[in-house]
Amino acid sequence: MELAHSLLLNEEALAQITEAKRPVFIFEWLRFLDKVLVAANKVDVKEKQKKLVEQLTGLISSAPGPPTRKLLAKNLATLYSIGDTFTVFQTLDKCNEIIKSKDDTPAYLPTKLAAVACVGAFYEKMGRMLGSSFPDTINNLLKALKSAESQGRGEILLSLQKVLRGLGGAAASCHRDIYKNARSLLTDRSMAVRCAVAKCLLELQNEAVFMWTTELENVATLCFKALEGSNYGVRVAVAKLLGTVMATALMPKQAAVMRQNVKRATLEEVLELMATGFLRGGSGFLKSGGEMLKGGGSVSREVRVGVTEAYVVFVTTLGGQWLERNFATFLSHVLDLVSHPRATQTHVEAVYSRRCVSFMLRATLGGLLGEKAQIAAGKEICQAISKQMRAVGKEDGGEISRFRALQTDVSSSQHVMVCALKELGSLVQSLSATASPLIQEPSIGLLETVTSVLLHPSMAARLAAAWCLRCVAVALPYQLTPLLDRCAERINNLKSSPEAVSGYSFAMAALLGGVHQCPLGIPHSKGKLVVSIAEDLLRTAAQNSRLSLQRTQAGWLLLGALMTLGPSLVRYHLPKMLLLWRNVFPRSQKELEAEKARGDAFTWQVTLEGRAGALCAMRSFVAHCPELLTEDVIRRLMTPIECAMTMMSHVPAIIKVHGAHLKASAAMVRLRLYDILALLPPKTYEGSFNALLRELVAEFTLTDNSANTTTSLLRSLCHYDDSVLMGSWLQETDHKCIEDQLQPNSASGSGALEHDPSSIYLRVPVGEAIPGPLPLGVSVIDASVALFGVVFPHVSSKHRLQMLDHFAECIKQAKGVRQQAVQLNIFTAVLSALKGLAENKSTLGPEEVRKSALALVMGALDNPNPILRCAAGEALGRMAQVVGEATFIARMAQTSFDKLKSARDVVSRTGHSLALGCLHRYVGGIGSGQHLKTSVSILLALAQDGSSHEVQTWALHSLALIVDSSGPMYRGYVEPTLSLVLTLLLTVPPSHIEVHQCLGRCLGALITTVGPELQGNGATISTIRSSCLVGCAIMQDHSDSLVQAAAISCLQQLHMFAPRHVNLSSLVPCLCVHLCSSHLLLRRAAVACLRQLAQREAAEVCEYAMSLAKRAGDNTTVNLNITETGLEGVLFGMLDRETDRKLCSDIHDTLGHMLSSLAVEKLSHWLKLCKDVLAFTCFDEEDSEKKDEMDDDSMFTGLGEDDKSKPSVAPRWVTRVFAADCLCRIILLCENDKAHFDLAAARDQLVLHLSDLIRMAFMAATDHSNQLRMAGLQALEDIIKKFASVPEPEFPGHVILEQYQANVGAALRPAFSPDTPSDITAKACQVCSTWIGSGVVSDLNDLRRVHNLLVSSLDKVQAGKGSSSQLYSESATTMEKLAVLKAWAEVRLKTCHSKPAKPVRSVDDEEDDDDLGANVLPPDSLITLVQPELPALSRLWLAMLRDYALLTLPAEFSSQLPPDGGAFYTPETIDTARIHYRSSWAPVLHAVALWLSSTGFGAGEEKEEVPSSLSRTPAIPQAPSSTTKTFEESVKDRMHLMLGVSIEFLCFPRPEEPMEHVMSCLHALFTLLESPSAKIHIAEDQLLAVELLNVLHRLLLTRDPPAVQLQVTAVVQETIRAAQDHLQRQKAREEEGEKDSQRSLGEGGDTGELVPGKSLVFAAMELLVFVLVRHLPQLNARVKESPSHVPLRPQRLPEESARLVANTVSILAELPSLCSPAGSMTILPTVLFLITGVLREAAVKTADNSVPVTVSAALQGIKTIITSPLARVESMQTQWTGLVRSSLASVLEHSQPGKQMPDMDQVSMLTAITLFLLSASNELVGVTVLQKGCMDRFRNALNFSDPWVQARCYQLLLSVFQHSSRTLSTPYIHALAPVMVEKLKAVECSRPGTAAELQAVQEGIRVLENLVGMGEEQNRVQLLTLLVPTLISYLLDENAISSAPQVSRALHDFALQNLMRIGPLYPAAFKIVIGAAPELKIRLESAIRANQASNRAKAAARLAQPTVQAAPTIKLKTSFF
Repeated sequence: MELAHSLLLNEEALAQITEAKRPVFIFEWLRFLDKVLVAANKVDVKEKQKKLVEQLTGLISSAPGPPTRKLLAKNLATLYSIGDTFTVFQTLDKCNEIIKSKDDTPAYLPTKLAAVACVGAFYEKMGRMLGSSFPDTINNLLKALKSAESQGRGEILLSLQKVLRGLGGAAASCHRDIYKNARSLLTDRSMAVRCAVAKCLLELQNEAVFMWTTELENVATLCFKALEGSNYGVRVAVAKLLGTVMATALMPKQAAVMRQNVKRATLEEVLELMATGFLRGGSGFLKSGGEMLKGGGSVSREVRVGVTEAYVVFVTTLGGQWLERNFATFLSHVLDLVSHPRATQTHVEAVYSRRCVSFMLRATLGGLLGEKAQIAAGKEICQAISKQMRAVGKEDGGEISRFRALQTDVSSSQHVMVCALKELGSLVQSLSATASPLIQEPSIGLLETVTSVLLHPSMAARLAAAWCLRCVAVALPYQLTPLLDRCAERINNLKSSPEAVSGYSFAMAALLGGVHQCPLGIPHSKGKLVVSIAEDLLRTAAQNSRLSLQRTQAGWLLLGALMTLGPSLVRYHLPKMLLLWRNVFPRSQKELEAEKARGDAFTWQVTLEGRAGALCAMRSFVAHCPELLTEDVIRRLMTPIECAMTMMSHVPAIIKVHGAHLKASAAMVRLRLYDILALLPPKTYEGSFNALLRELVAEFTLTDNSANTTTSLLRSLCHYDDSVLMGSWLQETDHKCIEDQLQPNSASGSGALEHDPSSIYLRVPVGEAIPGPLPLGVSVIDASVALFGVVFPHVSSKHRLQMLDHFAECIKQAKGVRQQAVQLNIFTAVLSALKGLAENKSTLGPEEVRKSALALVMGALDNPNPILRCAAGEALGRMAQVVGEATFIARMAQTSFDKLKSARDVVSRTGHSLALGCLHRYVGGIGSGQHLKTSVSILLALAQDGSSHEVQTWALHSLALIVDSSGPMYRGYVEPTLSLVLTLLLTVPPSHIEVHQCLGRCLGALITTVGPELQGNGATISTIRSSCLVGCAIMQDHSDSLVQAAAISCLQQLHMFAPRHVNLSSLVPCLCVHLCSSHLLLRRAAVACLRQLAQREAAEVCEYAMSLAKRAGDNTTVNLNITETGLEGVLFGMLDRETDRKLCSDIHDTLGHMLSSLAVEKLSHWLKLCKDVLAFTCFDEEDSEKKDEMDDDSMFTGLGEDDKSKPSVAPRWVTRVFAADCLCRIILLCENDKAHFDLAAARDQLVLHLSDLIRMAFMAATDHSNQLRMAGLQALEDIIKKFASVPEPEFPGHVILEQYQANVGAALRPAFSPDTPSDITAKACQVCSTWIGSGVVSDLNDLRRVHNLLVSSLDKVQAGKGSSSQLYSESATTMEKLAVLKAWAEVRLKTCHSKPAKPVRSVDDEEDDDDLGANVLPPDSLITLVQPELPALSRLWLAMLRDYALLTLPAEFSSQLPPDGGAFYTPETIDTARIHYRSSWAPVLHAVALWLSSTGFGAGEEKEEVPSSLSRTPAIPQAPSSTTKTFEESVKDRMHLMLGVSIEFLCFPRPEEPMEHVMSCLHALFTLLESPSAKIHIAEDQLLAVELLNVLHRLLLTRDPPAVQLQVTAVVQETIRAAQDHLQRQKAREEEGEKDSQRSLGEGGDTGELVPGKSLVFAAMELLVFVLVRHLPQLNARVKESPSHVPLRPQRLPEESARLVANTVSILAELPSLCSPAGSMTILPTVLFLITGVLREAAVKTADNSVPVTVSAALQGIKTIITSPLARVESMQTQWTGLVRSSLASVLEHSQPGKQMPDMDQVSMLTAITLFLLSASNELVGVTVLQKGCMDRFRNALNFSDPWVQARCYQLLLSVFQHSSRTLSTPYIHALAPVMVEKLKAVECSRPGTAAELQAVQEGIRVLENLVGMGEEQNRVQLLTLLVPTLISYLLDENAISSAPQVSRALHDFALQNLMRIGPLYPAAFKIVIGAAPELKIRLESAIRANQASNRAKAAARLAQPTVQAAPTIKLKTSFF
């Protein structure tokens, strides 16, 4: 392939490759040339132009395929436009010669087509440069057109289109000729030609004025004719032509008008013409009058659908502003269409027409108008509705009169009503809360208007009105409850009007069905209301025969709707419902028989309707309340159901007697019965299988049905991938809802509410705007087929066989059309049964059943109906799946192989090739591996059958299935398949779109098969890869959008596996162009691909899109709307237009990926994007008025030229919500980089945009739309949290957010207005507490604004339950109240944490000093905000915790819950309430703990327990005597409540619980236990404390964060302290008694045994040991013993771990004090082992010689234990001695200097040793072994190289030497003093060089001085002889002083001062010593002299000499001694 990449065609290389590969090589060269010519140097091109032209023109006659000829023509044209144009006419003549040629053989055709393509390309590229040659060319083409076959016709028309485009107005002389020749081809039998003509005429109408003036009517008629028998492509093309011509006729283009004075058409004329097509179709205007009057045949559906699409094109072309101005006219016109009798000849036709009109309205109104214009349109629709209602007639009295209007009026008016109401509903629903002006404005009176239609005589209109009300309620949930009440009231008042009963019950049912879309729900009482109304209706039904039917239907409809509210509500009414159901049906067989004999036709009708209604309500119950379906309930439901089954068999006889009009009611009963049975487990009705199956089979084999009704389920039961064969991909187009009408099955697409009123309360199927149940006849068959699939797997083989044989018989008996219908239904049922078998994992049955099934299926594989063949293939695959035996599969495959080898007819070849594909699909690669080779070879052969493209399509489709299902097993066949795919892509005419689609599927499947191998560089892989890329390129260039979509998904696959090889620079621009495509599938594919690209390469994608926008600026042909906002802006814009769910979610994802990778770098750009979307208010008022004043001439000059600049509609609310979410994400993304929050360092940082952020959040938070308000409040909260502590650089001491107080207050205030929904108020409370607690505002007066909002909400909470009128469910109230309490709790918590966020600022001078308190916020002043509310709050908080405690009880205790709910929840909403409590209990618990702790458990509070308002009954479950509780009891109650809640939660915190809750809970426990009352309580109940510790231990096992673990240790510490206090109190009590018993006080008693589970100490030990071993695993002795253990070097613990270990050690040391002496001895070994272990592991040297917290804790612990009173208990002496000695021994052992621990901290170890020496008595530690060890350690330290260690060693020795017990200190003095003296003497030779060394010397001297002081008088001289000479030796020579280093001088000064201090202390001895050595005296004197001299000098310089400190300079943080 690389050889093809050269400017000239490489002919040697071409000659060397095989014939088959040449077309690919040539195509690849042309592709290269196409890219390179544009970029190449013009000089180079001109040099080689001659040769190039030769090569290219040579290719024309080499019979190139379609893609090749397209590229060839393009390249030739480009070559001439870049290079010289000398030879262009020669080439043109050459082409014209070829076109004129008489050679008609098929072999010559490609050459002719290539020539035609070249001509088109020349003119398109060069246009007028080709001068006057065009008439000849055009005539030549037109002549060829007459004799050409279809492919030629298509190609010539395309060329003509290009010629016209290139020449523009210059070709005017030929316009008429082209028009005349082309128009006759609009009805060509080839659809591709029709499309081509439509496109050609579309180009022509740009310049040919006559088309939209004189010829306008003819063009319209032609278009209508072209639509007859058309396919989807033709409809789209012709609609575009018709719509555009009509729009141009109305508003011509300026240029054309200037040239010729034309008469413009009026809007009425244009609409009249369009209407002709809609109502009369292509029959033309020339039929004789008689025929017109008779209203002959109905319009063909294709025409009506095509004209509908044309209407949409017409309005879209004129644009949104035109529609705004002319909406009234347009609306009345389209509504007239549907009221015309021609449009509504039969019911199904009427439904079709309604759907078309609804489509027109939705597509124009929904897409082109912004929100403001939509509201105006809503007004218009309301007026149209009231006008219709007036026409139908209501008399002035307001009573419903008999309708005066004629029946025809009613029937036509009903359809208008349905369309208008449906559109109004859709409009309101899409506007959501933004629609509130439309509802609230009294002048519009929307609700009155819609409600009035509920009394319309037609059921369809009543249902549509009910649906519209449901839409209003879903859009504005606050309307839901009032509307329900209003309907209930009207039903009760108008009981006597059949329309009212029916209409208002429809409305109530619809509203109840909408509740599930309103998260806040409705009050529980509404359920009771509905039940009472329904009961009343059913009870009174029999009283008045005029109303019986309506009341019965209404009653059951309401009960069915009630079920959708779910189990929590239905539970209460279930017993009544079961009773009602039982009473509708006869109780026994006898009653059934008796019933048959009674009654007339009318009673039977009412009875059947009633039973159908009851079954429908049951079905709704089973579907919506599965939780309530217990065995017992199912049993009680089965009674009426079985009765209904028995009744079915009697109905035919009853119909015979009473007339056929009962058939519909009977069918309704069957439908309901099948529906409910399909939902129940088949086991429950096995007994009735036989009778049931008879009914089902009779139903779908049409036994008693003369109509040939077919089921609608076949498509959904076939595989989605087969859509290309069945054409059901139309489901995926923008025109889905009208294209459905053209599907072949019965009544397809004619769904309407009146077919099944119960659908008004059911959930709407995904992707539908409004439920559309099919007509009853179809629905019953559908239901029977579905139920057959459910029952079949549970039937015995015998019956299966009977049924299958019966099916074969039925097919044989029927003839013609009926046979097709029966066969379709049977196949659907068989597929349904096979699917059921597969889902149940059961098999088909024995051999004879298989045979019968196989015969049935094989017969249909040769059926001429393609849908049946599809179904048969699918059935065969599913059979193979359920039989699952290799022999059976082999047999089926063999049959198809044989058939395919012999058959020549298209039908059997297509059917059997699909059979092979389906076999592989359902059995998978492994199961069908042995047939793979044969299957592939046969299908490859069939795919090359050029004679029938149908065979090619089916074969390729099956091949794609096989490639898909075989996976890696297909690898061997990839190359041949790929080369076939390429060959076909290069040769199959583009008009065979299905073939190309299947080729795309194959290519995609092949890419997946090769998979990641595609990244490789081997020769074969490179070839495969380049073939795939060529294939994609061919498909990308195809004219059909489905093929282009396939190309994109192939490239997407390639990009996934081999990203380097997909060229984004060409792919991304192509995707951007497709984003504006009119085809949904193409837009979907483009966005899906962008989504994948944006995950990896977002930046590149955005850059390429922008570069395309720049290129498009020069070249206007590309319709792009990329502006400076880039691709992101386009995607945001698409969100406003697109309604397809999949597409929107992909756009969200794409934008999300882009945002994640780009937002931080391009912050301003992304914030501007969000801001533009959020800040878009609807267009300003003055603007639109100016536009209205424009004069008429200038009106039509700009056909939307100026519209391009601004987005077509303002961003809709959904997009704005998404933008607000993006804003939150941006803030979150910036969080990682702290610079974003630092104004001083800001470049393009988030903090610079703070004002924008606040403004956006404010705009969102104060919008109409509730969703947007939520998003805005969320953004506001994020902003406050992230920026609370960012300082304001210009005003030190202030934070940057301070200046935005007003904005925050203003954003929050509306959320607290009374009409705000609860969820928004709840969110706003959260933001309030965040704001108050953030510490941003330091002025209490400013804070009060926000604080008052919370105070007002608190008043609302205190108002109790039943005060306000309720709009939403009780759980919404619960949510709001709890949110308020939680917010207060959070503010209360902030009051105790708040460190001042910034320094307190000084008060400005002008303020009075008295004001100081108010304006400066000291850290605790937040409390002044909370204080006044605390008494009320504390009660509410406690009540809330009680509720929460009850709600967390397990289900088995539900009987103990208070029957009428808690303080804040009602028993009905208990399930939803739980969720709200769960999210808000934690802060409240903490706040209550603070309150209890600070008030001593509420000691001072008044006795009232319950807020009076809450006690409508004692809301808080307590005995009536609760007010007289003693203080102790209330403490106990509250303790139990608090501990209960905490322990329940900590036992098992759900993984999704936030960490904050765990922390809050632990903080609460800690705070609680700080209070004395709590301590007493927990200490007295030891089991409780043990329980608490066990739970905390579990918590440590599951939660890692250090903060949690630290807090746990804090709680443990408080618990231990409580126990210690308790023990002290006990001891104090005992001391008053006798002494003895003290021994056994404390845990362990006399025996010392600690019982696990009961012992607090044991529980604490467990927990503490766990913490220690977790952080210092080396402590675990077992680890050391394991053979694999490698001793670790001790490491410095991270700070948090260190704190944790320190806390743990401190608690450990306290534990022995809880035990009796015997108990202590049990735990002390462990405790000491652990503490010495911690000391060993933690004593690691630090750089700054600081003492780690862990070490201090361990040392403190050792001291606590050694000095404990235990030492004084005689009975324990021996054990105690042993313990202390062992501990010291182990410390000595650890501190032994050695290789293992090079960086051990000797100082800490020495300190520990010293502690032992000082704290324990000499008898314990004076043992020789220990003494020797201790001395060794000191000696080592003295000789250690580090001066710091020496210094500390001297200090510690001093404390040992000074010990009060001389027996202890003397040995040490004797052993160590000599060493010291030696060390100090040696200093003279090596003076200290650093401060540390100096310090060591000073400390040593200090010890010597102390020793001198301790000595007896008689030894004083000896001792001074050691000290004084040493000191004098430190003095410097007076000459050397000045030059000596600082440290050395310091030593000199130190020595001198000491000498001068010692002299006076011991004068006699001093003299003796000095006298003994005269040289000492001389040195000393000279030093003193020098010193005095320098002192005098200093005094003169007034410099005071600093005194040298005598105190030691090293201070320990904690003094251990």
